[in-house]
Amino acid sequence: MGLETMRNLLLTISYDGKRYHGWQIQQNAVAVQEVFQNALQKVLGVLPDIKGCSRTDSGVHAYEYCVSVKTDHAIPCERLVGALNHFLPEDMAVHACREVGEDFHARYSCVGKEYMYKIWNHPIRDPFLQGYALHYWYPLDVERLNRAAQGYLGRHDFTSFCTVDSRERGDLTRCVTKSQVTRQGDMVLFTVAADGFLYNMVRIMVGTLLRVAQGKIQPEQIPEILAAKNRKLAGPTAPPWGLYLNKVDYGAGDGEKKA
Repeated sequence: MGLETMRNLLLTISYDGKRYHGWQIQQNAVAVQEVFQNALQKVLGVLPDIKGCSRTDSGVHAYEYCVSVKTDHAIPCERLVGALNHFLPEDMAVHACREVGEDFHARYSCVGKEYMYKIWNHPIRDPFLQGYALHYWYPLDVERLNRAAQGYLGRHDFTSFCTVDSRERGDLTRCVTKSQVTRQGDMVLFTVAADGFLYNMVRIMVGTLLRVAQGKIQPEQIPEILAAKNRKLAGPTAPPWGLYLNKVDYGAGDGEKKA
């Protein structure tokens, strides 16, 4: 088939990241992308070039993750969902599939994401949450943490809240539109939304909030840490297993295919 018959598909998936080394294919470890591509190859008969919405790290989970793939296969979207779920392992699932415009890209068309970090705040660990929430046994003052989290809101240079490596070059400014700490029983949740995230940004934000909980950083110091552009002033990088990609935003058009 020619290029004029190519379809651009947007697939929404979720996965348990516990046994994967992040999204991106690794040479000596199993990644989500590799497993997903293998399932697609079994269904489509070819190994497609797929684009993921984010480079989640080892052990990070996703309630909503988006993938775009171009194919000339005629399989209807609803059948593709069922076929992929047949070949995918039980810790991964496709929830939806639809055609989008030819210029749509799962990563570059994204206008925002929302992450959630889970903290099990109880003196005794929960064995069933091992790998799914950070166990923090000292009491957490959610009101104090939420007050500190408001300091992340707005457009800032997040140099103090990222691990700088080869992937982080250029502008480190991001706009945070939601930043809150809430409690559901013994589970404390940090929810943050922004137009983009830097490497380890959410995990460092969480580590800094835990320093606030310990009294080593005051809630009012968050803007000062941002302004300093100094990674050493922020808290440690929290473990990956409490982190979940929660929502992916493609704006008002949402990547819809033009007639």
